[in-house]
Amino acid sequence: MSEDKLADFLEAGKDWGRMKTSVPGVFVVKLPASRSSPARLAVEVNPVDASGNPTKRRGLFIRSGDELESFKEILNEERLSKLLGMLDSVNPTVEGQRRGKGEDFIEL
Repeated sequence: MSEDKLADFLEAGKDWGRMKTSVPGVFVVKLPASRSSPARLAVEVNPVDASGNPTKRRGLFIRSGDELESFKEILNEERLSKLLGMLDSVNPTVEGQRRGKGEDFIEL
């Protein structure tokens, strides 16, 4: 991964712009500046279709290593898998997936 490419994306990329990486389902997103913080980059985890395009409008945003560790703990919780299994059994099946489009690509 090129830090220069990330710095360029932070400087010149559009707010909420999404850059593909070499890891399927992992994107870099430029978050816009707010009153309390400057523009910054975050990782978005979003399942992809066969073409490598995100299947959801927005995925899970991760802003730091500490936040990643917190999400890992939650996602590894056995009761979460049990809950999702129950949801799968009661929710109707949805056919088709929304396809997004990525612009740039970054190698990890």
